[in-house]
Amino acid sequence: MIVALALGRGDHADRMAEIEALAASAGARVVGEVRGRRDRPDAALFAGRGKVAEIAERKTASGADLVIFDHSLSGVQQRNLEQALACRVVDRTSLILDIFAQRAQSAEGKLQVELAQLNHMATRLVGGWTHLERQKGGIGLRGPGETQLETDRRLIAQRVKLLRGRLSRVARSRATQSRTRRRASVRTVAIVGYTNAGKSTLFNRLTGSHVRAADQLFATLDTTLRRLHVEGAEPIVLSDTVGFIRELPHDLVAAFGATLAEAADADLLLHVIDAGAPNRDDQIAAVEGVLRDIAADRVPQLRVYNKCDLADLSPGVERDACGNIYIVRTSALTGAGCADLRVALAERFPREQQTSSIPSPKTMPALSR
Repeated sequence: MIVALALGRGDHADRMAEIEALAASAGARVVGEVRGRRDRPDAALFAGRGKVAEIAERKTASGADLVIFDHSLSGVQQRNLEQALACRVVDRTSLILDIFAQRAQSAEGKLQVELAQLNHMATRLVGGWTHLERQKGGIGLRGPGETQLETDRRLIAQRVKLLRGRLSRVARSRATQSRTRRRASVRTVAIVGYTNAGKSTLFNRLTGSHVRAADQLFATLDTTLRRLHVEGAEPIVLSDTVGFIRELPHDLVAAFGATLAEAADADLLLHVIDAGAPNRDDQIAAVEGVLRDIAADRVPQLRVYNKCDLADLSPGVERDACGNIYIVRTSALTGAGCADLRVALAERFPREQQTSSIPSPKTMPALSR
């Protein structure tokens, strides 16, 4: 059962469609939805007692065994809702973390997801774990509950410290590889954009790779780097990064710092946009917000309006007043417009006439895969 309440933010229909897609990506089968409108969230139940009663009634009628809120819930709100609805309640943050946990393949990706989950869990120990109810105190209830709570917090803190240490070593390794590429005069271009905008399909089209590309949210979690040959351009390394989404959990952004650093350290960002998305402007704003969070908002951008065939747009380019290409319309699935994108990259990073300054493949640095 999906619950989405309008709190004066954007198009309600778009939000409902997105949370349903997230639920499907996590493996859930949506059997119903509950909508509503509130001026502000209720402190105890988020939705208010009347709306919670409606949710409970519709949950029972539909046979749902899980309620997903398209909002971030506090630990107290989540616990109160679970008691009132007599089933498990998941908020938007937990849902996205669960999807990331399912999709992480590399050792680094798994470390990053675990760190984000532990940070999220640490904020709701009191509200989510029933064996900690003894912490309330009182005659016959002092001691064990407090000891258990402190033990859980200490174990989580120890694990978080261990994971941060490992990810710190990964970040140093990435920084070293980045410096090596810069010394070899290799340009780094990072593909960024909203989840399911076609980034991995475009990456495969340009590089001839076979990175997993699927019509679902967060199909790509692990950053992949490949050399990209563009006629008349300097040597280029293209990186495919994790997709962004509005209200991306802060714990996730912090945990994926080493991965997202590929975008912050790039020479150019290819901002891939779903040209046919009805809420295209909202998606662009969400991506720009995440780029600000990871200090990548000052990196030059080239906007790629992908899926132009679905949006009834012709492939091609748009130039600014100075004659520079700043928009390319493509269809990564069919390949239309990809030649124009290569032209844009060649104009952005023109190769010098003296070929002796260009490193040969043997001298180019090895890439992390």
